[in-house]
Amino acid sequence: MAASLGTAVHASIEDLLNMDLDGRAGEESGWLPLTAEGFLKTRWEEEKAVFLATPRRPDWKDNKWSEAQKQQNGGIVLLLDHIGARHVPHEQVTVALWRHLQSLTIAVEGELKTSDGRLMGRLDLLFADTDEKGDPVGWLVADLKTGNAPTKELKPEVNRQLRMYRDILLANNPAAPPVRTEGWYTKTSSKWSAEGESVLADAYAAWEATKPTPMPMEASPGPDTCGGFCDWKAWCPHWWTWRQASGTLHQGDFADAVVLLHRYEASTGAAVLELCEPLDESGRAIPTGQQCAARFDGRGKEALEELQATGHQGPMFLGSVMTTRATWRVGPWCDVLPWAPFQDGVPHTPPPRKTDR
Repeated sequence: MAASLGTAVHASIEDLLNMDLDGRAGEESGWLPLTAEGFLKTRWEEEKAVFLATPRRPDWKDNKWSEAQKQQNGGIVLLLDHIGARHVPHEQVTVALWRHLQSLTIAVEGELKTSDGRLMGRLDLLFADTDEKGDPVGWLVADLKTGNAPTKELKPEVNRQLRMYRDILLANNPAAPPVRTEGWYTKTSSKWSAEGESVLADAYAAWEATKPTPMPMEASPGPDTCGGFCDWKAWCPHWWTWRQASGTLHQGDFADAVVLLHRYEASTGAAVLELCEPLDESGRAIPTGQQCAARFDGRGKEALEELQATGHQGPMFLGSVMTTRATWRVGPWCDVLPWAPFQDGVPHTPPPRKTDR
């Protein structure tokens, strides 16, 4: 949901910068708030449609609309700040003022790619950078961020991301003027500079180390991987054996588990699960005889019933189950997937998509 909200806010701000103002009087005001809301609503509905069409998803949260509006407003403040008009009320922004902002806009949602095609990025905004007199002095790469703003400095990974944009831009434009890079945080309407040496050498080294292969990646089990969030748990047996060996299997307020479904009441979502443990590194599930009550609701319930409709019988992977009560809750945020882990040393061929022939 956070990603969808961010995408809608990003796109609506880009729409504002790209809008056609030809034929409109420069002194016209009062247009910005309604226009901004219209762009955001359109993008919000687009993101909602994509979100609901994605099988592995939680619930859409319509109550986040007000947050999206606040973040879009914060983004507009940041745009106005670039032309020294940060404190101008949005209803008083004239067409002429917005045209001036557009005149400093070099690129919106611009693709960056090195000449060899190996490194790519997508910058949000590229502006002409000006001094206090309004004279051009360079370029400014601005990356919109809808997450929490820093308190002291950019996180290292964000700093590295922004420098990557800067470095690709400079590599492609040897005669470029000085380039600054900033993260623009819409929650607080704050700007944070990304500074440091070039990251291209490290990026190329990472590219060289990344080779596509049908073999599963080498596992690196441990508390920072298997003990936390990992998108690959549903297909990797090693998180499970690590949990068992470390004595943390089925522990925590939100736990991952491999289970067998013994009983399920579709009308209420009530279920009886049997917990499983791994036989060995292959991830083969062995029933433990330990049963627990569970309740599936929201998207978690839908995912279970979709899995049942495929005829699946056997162990299931449940991700991030709430275990703080006697009855486990498998809610909208949870994964409900067949347990079919990839085996070490065995090539994996993904199943064909429905559109494949």
